[in-house]
Amino acid sequence: MASVNPFNLSDSEEETERRPNESVDKERSPSHGAPGPPPPGNPFSSPAEAEPPTPLLSSNRTSPNGRELPRLRDYFSNPGNFERQQGGTPPAKDQVLGPGGPLNRAGSISTLDSLDFARYSDDGNRESDERVAVLEFELRKAKETIQALRANLTQAAESDVLSQERKNLKSCPEIQEPIRQLEKRALNFLVNEYLLKNGYKLSSITFSDENDDQDFELWDDVGLNIPKPPAVDASELPGNCVASEFSKKPGLSQQQQTEVVQELEYQLGLLSSEKQSLADQIKKLQSEIQTLKRTVSSPPPATLDLSSQKSCHPSSSSNIITSSTDSPSVDNSQTLEGRGVSEAGNGGDPPSKQKASQLQSCNKTHVHFDQPNRKLSPAFQQALLSFCRMCSDSRLGAEVSRIADSEESVMLMLGRCLPHIVPNVLLAKREELIPLILCTACLHPEPKERDQLLHILFNLIKRPDDEQRQMILTGCVAFARHVGPTRVEAELLPQCWEQINHKYPERRLLVAESCGALAPYLPKEIRSSLVLSMLQQMLAEDKADMVREAVVKSLGIIMGYIDDADKYPQGFELMLLSLGDPSERVVNAVHQVFIPAFSAWSTELGNLHVALIPSLLTRIEKLLPQGEHGLDEHKLHIFLSALQSLIPPLFALVLQNAPFTSRATVHADTPAIEVTRFPRPASPLQDIATIIGSREVLSALLQLYDHQLELEGTTGWDSLLWVVNQLLPQLIEIVGRINVTSSTCVHEFSRFFWRLCRTFGKIFTNTKVKPQFQEILRLSEENVDVSAGNGILTKATVPIYATGVLTCYNQEEDRKLLVGFLEDVMTTLSLSHAPLDSLKASFVELGANPAYHELLLTVLWYGVVHTSALVRCTAARMFELLVKGVNETLVAQRVVPALITLSSDPEISVRISTIPAFGTIMETVTQKELQERVKMQLASFLEDPQYQDQHSLHIEIIRTFGRVGPNAEPRFRDEFVLPHLHKLALANNSHAVESKRIDIATQLFEAYSALSCCFISEEVMVNHFLPGLRCLHADMEQLSPEHEVILSSMIKECEIKVENRGMSDAQGSISIASSLVGEDAKTKFLSKMGQLTTSGAMLANVFQRKK
Repeated sequence: MASVNPFNLSDSEEETERRPNESVDKERSPSHGAPGPPPPGNPFSSPAEAEPPTPLLSSNRTSPNGRELPRLRDYFSNPGNFERQQGGTPPAKDQVLGPGGPLNRAGSISTLDSLDFARYSDDGNRESDERVAVLEFELRKAKETIQALRANLTQAAESDVLSQERKNLKSCPEIQEPIRQLEKRALNFLVNEYLLKNGYKLSSITFSDENDDQDFELWDDVGLNIPKPPAVDASELPGNCVASEFSKKPGLSQQQQTEVVQELEYQLGLLSSEKQSLADQIKKLQSEIQTLKRTVSSPPPATLDLSSQKSCHPSSSSNIITSSTDSPSVDNSQTLEGRGVSEAGNGGDPPSKQKASQLQSCNKTHVHFDQPNRKLSPAFQQALLSFCRMCSDSRLGAEVSRIADSEESVMLMLGRCLPHIVPNVLLAKREELIPLILCTACLHPEPKERDQLLHILFNLIKRPDDEQRQMILTGCVAFARHVGPTRVEAELLPQCWEQINHKYPERRLLVAESCGALAPYLPKEIRSSLVLSMLQQMLAEDKADMVREAVVKSLGIIMGYIDDADKYPQGFELMLLSLGDPSERVVNAVHQVFIPAFSAWSTELGNLHVALIPSLLTRIEKLLPQGEHGLDEHKLHIFLSALQSLIPPLFALVLQNAPFTSRATVHADTPAIEVTRFPRPASPLQDIATIIGSREVLSALLQLYDHQLELEGTTGWDSLLWVVNQLLPQLIEIVGRINVTSSTCVHEFSRFFWRLCRTFGKIFTNTKVKPQFQEILRLSEENVDVSAGNGILTKATVPIYATGVLTCYNQEEDRKLLVGFLEDVMTTLSLSHAPLDSLKASFVELGANPAYHELLLTVLWYGVVHTSALVRCTAARMFELLVKGVNETLVAQRVVPALITLSSDPEISVRISTIPAFGTIMETVTQKELQERVKMQLASFLEDPQYQDQHSLHIEIIRTFGRVGPNAEPRFRDEFVLPHLHKLALANNSHAVESKRIDIATQLFEAYSALSCCFISEEVMVNHFLPGLRCLHADMEQLSPEHEVILSSMIKECEIKVENRGMSDAQGSISIASSLVGEDAKTKFLSKMGQLTTSGAMLANVFQRKK
């Protein structure tokens, strides 16, 4: 119900936009005879026909259309012109005077434009409109009261300051009158406005920050009860910036200025507090106006009668709003005006509080309705109303007919209704009920009802998904924060306990996650007893991986909050139990959450390096092979991975207990930590910066750590001395006892030492770790005395040192050290005729990383050009391990030339050592040129007369053919491998030496057994494969009867295949197609294809072969 503002008729659109903050003042309806339109509730004001013309009428009569009159604008913008002065005082001193003197006042005149005829129509909602009008009037009066109070405070502040300044001027007569605080605020406002208009935005922001006690967007905040002066120009800045009364005065002394500023700041604080209070009142009144405006469109079916209104408004009988048509008319202008004056004058409660209290008292008062002036009997009325079809007999009808009138009754109603609402809500939308259920469960007075509501919460969704579980957990945490630990223990935990064995894993998962989420809000005794037992039971008994994963994470949270030291052994057993879980996701959760939390607790108890790590090392030592028992690699992986997860907290312990810890301070110039300084953590809980507290503190500690190790030593550094003197020697001793042929064990320990060295840093690795390994690995032939039992170079120490310690840092000197170590090991082992297992393990582990291929080829080339044939033989055998992982470019450029060089070596043993590597190249390389070069070299070994009697060469070739034949290219197999095996088998029939004959026959048997699984064409089968088997059968009849039986069955099977193929060829292509449709043929074909282990390219070649 916004009224028309006649004052804006003289304003242009530009002026209206330029002064948005003045619109509130312009829209006010003035009281006590102020000019302007009447209040919306009073259109019947008496006309002032004999009064002189009002300023507004003068403006309309004299000003041209579309132009503004500055005199009238300044007049209307001065609120002092619209205040009735008390005690006959003249108008405000700041009233704008025109050339003709002060503008005359006029009484409020009602015009046709200001009348709201809809208010007096028969079908208007008169009661609601009048209440809106009352509240709008109160809002206007509150704003006018603010202006009046500001004017009074302005005068009071000026008088106080002037009296203080007069005293100062009396003591210092030479000092002129200083600038007043209000003048200073006005100057500040104008200077800020000048800065903004001229583009000095940063200066304006700085200026505003330095004067944070002033609102530069509102001129009224200055406190001066005068209109805003015109904008300041650049030419005006040095001179007068405001009115002529703001004259430039010399400054006071420093002490006097301080006293004046303090006094004015105190006055300003009073003004600010009063302003805030009045602003709050305005906001409340505005909100009530909006509420009533919304209710105007839908009026209530009945209104209060006169007696109820009197009870609701005892303070003023003139405020009663009645809906009776017989009530006498009231002059609303006088009524509202009188009420506004009384409210502004008294010191009672704010109007909004009075309204709220009145509405509350009205709600609790019995409501009366107008009765019709009819003479119907009560029975007839009751019978008539029965046709309204209302139902209050059912449960829902009783709830609907009974409206709650207090918070407690609302909670009781929700407690009764929610159990009936939940089953009728769609499963996909039931999470929308969670806030309602939780709020009711928090505030409901009955424990039984609260228990029922929480039971509904945990059973709300049959199988809650991840998002729904998160919502329920969030609600449980909010409930716990609200009610406290006692009710959480008494009300929430029983719900978890009930569902611990639920048939749906999603519900058990909710229980497991709830235990962790509620841990911070439970009593500490319950955390370490009941909740720990619940989680332990679920970890041991639950069959769902996702449930056990959540259990492990919740156990980690419990370990972060538990403070009962007696539970430490139980926590250790839970760690071992969860590490042995068959599910990989459970084990990952152990390393990400449980072990970091448990290690933090162990560190607080002082058990990390005293009990936790030594207990794991003891268990690893018990696993080491003793006698005929092998090493349990799975358990070794469990314990060693746990040790690896303890490296970050161990290093944090070393830093926190260092001699320099107290000197660590964070400075702005502290260097940032390199990204590659530490290995990537498995979770944020394993990040050392998180364990320490922040990256800045860690950076400062690392700087002192490196300086201490490099220059000052480890004296008095007990935690680091334990690592150097106890942990490292025990680990190196364990490494020397594991089986070097177990690639899993070698890999596990290599990764452990790599993370240990990278975490403790390069200085620690070079000065503490490498010397201990080098002390043991004394590279000399005496140190490889296998017969004496101290062959340390044949142990796993070599590959673990090479791959776990020497590869930690990849700078040039580190790579040179690794190359030199591998060359020395290869030389020493070769000259000592020792097993090459440790060197092979090193090459396998390093060869898995392409970054080390060039380095390994450099080591092997060292062996190729070595003067000793033993070293050259070792280098040739190492090429076999390296070929599989190296790309074909390196094979063509580095490997094949080195092997061809060795294949022409003067020593026959060196030439023989190259055969396995050549065979591996034929198995893995696809380049035709490389294959032809290798095939020519192998053919020279088989066809050169100088190798006819080389028994070792023949054994090596047969063994290589049996290994690479099934995976080699089919053409190479059919045209090269099988024909040469046939020749070797035929030649072996006439071999004179029986021992050599049986050796070759055994190798041929292994080779033919492997090749029999391949697809062999009929031509090759008839010409080479079957004849070779028959030759081998002849040898085995004499030398090994047990092999002869197997060979006979193999020959018979091959002959049947040949016969079937011949019959299929006779029947033609149609019979071939029909036979392939048969189930028997399908089974045989698929079984044969399943035996092929060739690559995709080779399978394609199989189908392109002719039958």
